[in-house]
Amino acid sequence: MNSGLLHDPGFFSAHNSDQHPENVHRLSMLGNLGFGSFVGPRPATDAELQAVHSPGHLQTITAQCLNGGGFLDPDTYCCPESEIVARAASGGLIDLCFGVLDGVFANGLALIRPPGHHATADQAMGFCLYNHIAVAAAALKNRGVSRLAIVDFDVHHGNGTQDIFYEDDSVLYLSSHQYPHYPGTGSTGEIGRGKGVGFTLNHHLEAGSGDDELLAGYQNHLLPRLAEFKPEFVLVSAGFDGHADDPLAGLNTTTAGYRQLVDLLIQEAGQWCEGKIVFVLEGGYNPRALADCLGETMAALQVGSSE
Repeated sequence: MNSGLLHDPGFFSAHNSDQHPENVHRLSMLGNLGFGSFVGPRPATDAELQAVHSPGHLQTITAQCLNGGGFLDPDTYCCPESEIVARAASGGLIDLCFGVLDGVFANGLALIRPPGHHATADQAMGFCLYNHIAVAAAALKNRGVSRLAIVDFDVHHGNGTQDIFYEDDSVLYLSSHQYPHYPGTGSTGEIGRGKGVGFTLNHHLEAGSGDDELLAGYQNHLLPRLAEFKPEFVLVSAGFDGHADDPLAGLNTTTAGYRQLVDLLIQEAGQWCEGKIVFVLEGGYNPRALADCLGETMAALQVGSSE
């Protein structure tokens, strides 16, 4: 069975300034995508987006883009095409996840932009307009997935995703991230609220940490909780901005280290949910390092799809 790949030239149309880290050149060195079966983008409906976002949030994004774009906060820029592209990323991700859920694909990778995990229910931030992985998680829940895990290894804490599911015991949110660092959330004391207590787990990585610290955090801290949860589906916020060559943070993860982590997560999905795992691109701002890491991720998924 093939892996599924969500990617489309349309994801390059939202052209932030070349001086902005989240620009169309991020994937410029990826090369030929001889990988799996392609899934096309599809505009998410208002109902799909409003499963996690407020109507006012959609109205704010749409109005800003219709008015020519601009900064939504000091970090987050949108151009006239941004709302269309972000909506297509969310809708395409839902379709990719449904393809994995239904056995059309063994697993999946979404090469989308802009990223999404910082977007809260009613606020765009951290380069993110819509929270794609949260939108897809809500759609999977609506399809009957009762235990869904979101693993976030972006160097920045996925505050938006955590916040959206903070009181939800059907979604386990696991995050490793540099701490303290943007956006300032993700302390070890943040464990959920109400019936969601115990379904959020954050692991800190100090500046300068490398492969050993990252992998030990998963093997000793995060993956045991995943095993307790026994997910029916795994979504991964795959940010590669903890790479030693990335300009926006201070971790020293190597391409080989990321490959080991990806392999671990695929193995866990194989053990608990018949390999149902989808990786969703978040950060990664050195084009060469990002291309290398994504190439290794594709290779790992292809191995996983053949097992």
